[in-house]
Amino acid sequence: MIDIHSHLLYGVDDGSKSIEESVLIIKKLNKIGFTDIILTPHYINYSSYNSCKTNNSIRFQDLKIRLANENINVNLYLGNEIYIDDEIMDLLKNNTISSLNDSKYLLIELPMSGEHESYYDIFLDLINIGYKVILAHPERYISFQKDFNKIYELKEIGVLFQCNIGSILDEYGKKARKTIIRLLKEHLITFVSTDIHHEKKNYMFVENAKKKFRKYITEKEINDLFENNAKKIIN
Repeated sequence: MIDIHSHLLYGVDDGSKSIEESVLIIKKLNKIGFTDIILTPHYINYSSYNSCKTNNSIRFQDLKIRLANENINVNLYLGNEIYIDDEIMDLLKNNTISSLNDSKYLLIELPMSGEHESYYDIFLDLINIGYKVILAHPERYISFQKDFNKIYELKEIGVLFQCNIGSILDEYGKKARKTIIRLLKEHLITFVSTDIHHEKKNYMFVENAKKKFRKYITEKEINDLFENNAKKIIN
C-alpha cells in the first residue's frame, strides 16, 4: 500500500515529535502492508507550521538514514499538506513548499469550518498551469458536508479527492462518515490515506476500513484507492 498523506516528518507540525516516534510508526505501518509513504507536513502560511522545503529536506534525509540503519524497508517521499492561501503560486515559485515527490500533484487543505472565499479560483489557476490538485479529506469539511454540490463543482474542473481511512470508522464523527460513504458510492475518491499524526493503539484500522469499503466498492477499486492510483505520484 502507498500512503500519500502523513505527518511523520518529526518536529515540524502537530504530527510526530521525534525521529524515534516517526521510526516506530513507520515500522508498524510497514508491518500492515505500507511500502511507500509520502511525508506531508502542514504548511500554513503566517503560522508556526511553516517549515520550508530546505528545512524539511534535512529531517527527511535523517529519517531515511535512520530507517536504513534499522533495516526498515519503506520508501519515503517528501511533500506538504498545503493550507489554502492566496500566495500558493509564489510559495511554489520560491521553492518554499513541496509538491508530492516533486511531481505535479499538490495536496491542499481547506478550512475545517467556514470557507476560503477564493479556493475555487486558486484551484482552477493551479490546474490551468499544469498542476494536479488533490483535495485533502473533503469528507471532513463542514461546508462540504452541508452542500455536496461543492464537491461536484471541484470534480468538474479536475480536482482529485483524498479521503482519510479513519473517516469510515467514525474517527471524525458521523457527518464525515456519511460524506465518505456518499463519495465511495459515487466513485469520486482517487486516494485514501492515513493522515497519521501519532502512534496508534490499534493498527487494525486499515483492515477494519477495507471491510466497510467492500459494502460500497469493488476489490479492484479498493486496490486502486490504497495503491494503484498513488503509483502515478511516486513514479
